[in-house]
Amino acid sequence: MNQTPASERVHIAFFGKRNAGKSSIINAITGQNLAIVSPVKGTTTDPVYKTMELLPLGPVMLIDTPGIDDEGELGALRIKKTFQVLNKTDIAVLIIDSTIGITSIEEELISLFHKKEIPFLLVYNKSDLKSSLSVRPDFKNLPGISVSAKNNLYIQELKEKLASLIPSNPHRYPIVGDLIQPMDFVILVVPIDKAAPKGRLILPQQQTIRDILEHGAVSVTVRDTEFAETLSRFQKHGIKPGLVITDSQVFSQISHDTPKDIMLTSFSILFARYKGNLETLVKGVTALDDLKDGDTILISEGCTHHRQCNDIGSVKLPNWIQRYTEKQLNFIFTSGTEFPDDLSSCKMIVHCGGCMLNEREMKYRISCAQDQGIPITNYGILIAQMNGILKRSLEPFPKILKLFT
Repeated sequence: MNQTPASERVHIAFFGKRNAGKSSIINAITGQNLAIVSPVKGTTTDPVYKTMELLPLGPVMLIDTPGIDDEGELGALRIKKTFQVLNKTDIAVLIIDSTIGITSIEEELISLFHKKEIPFLLVYNKSDLKSSLSVRPDFKNLPGISVSAKNNLYIQELKEKLASLIPSNPHRYPIVGDLIQPMDFVILVVPIDKAAPKGRLILPQQQTIRDILEHGAVSVTVRDTEFAETLSRFQKHGIKPGLVITDSQVFSQISHDTPKDIMLTSFSILFARYKGNLETLVKGVTALDDLKDGDTILISEGCTHHRQCNDIGSVKLPNWIQRYTEKQLNFIFTSGTEFPDDLSSCKMIVHCGGCMLNEREMKYRISCAQDQGIPITNYGILIAQMNGILKRSLEPFPKILKLFT
């Protein structure tokens, strides 16, 4: 990977009313004309995303949002998009027009930042104007700074304040590093079929290889069709792999070919733990055995891609689930940034591994399901359960394995 993946970058979103100076502030921070600036209200009509390396912040995703005070039918849709950005925001920047001050609109956003536990910074723009207002007493204790995007005043200080809000280690666990020892051999099983991207590995595979390298172990990547022979050659030389990690689609085959004394899991399960959701998703898979004819299952993916004729999300999973449950079920599908607010029609949610979503957005989706009492699991956990190998695939995680005892 030549660049830090978007899902691993700190997402910094800029909120505020139209013409408060959100786009101007972003341009000042980056030193580039990334966002279109105009005196016409509502110039930013959709959230704009820009990945960059920004000192002293490091790799970040900057998000410019439409004005929260937009008007009309289209304006309402733009505001909805702005609120959706909150679900993936690691740090919120609320731009306030110093000539107007804080209104009920900013107060609502501040309340949402608190409710969603999002670190935030109040930025009072246009501080160079003589008509600038003083900060309200009840907001003086909130983190804030006065700047002028037009005159580039206190922009460096703004960047330093943002940097102080960035968590030093957002993930509780590495992807795989704590499960292996230096110089262990780790076999990664990667099927290459019509659905596989041409000329590259998918993101979870890339990131897992990188994590193995960083922890001093040796990764051996093979197709499912060569796995058994590869393992046989290891055994002939007296080498026992420390771990086998497989694509979920070939879980059953790889489990059959892997001796019981070698730990086995999947990329999907590793990423559920990496983003802090493994226990919840393991508990959610038990709903599979309670489904009834006519129940609806939501299958959701965090990315958008061209669906092949045998796509796992829209074709393979529905077929496998109906075969396993022996029920006639209804399936609905979402992908990319779309995730329903109302899940009441669903009896179960099956989500992808979420490699393209940052941790905050993945946890938001799981919280939506929990708040509405809808069980949620992910592809790898579901496939392991349907093949009767979930307990085995959780052996690397003793605390989670206790759920079965």
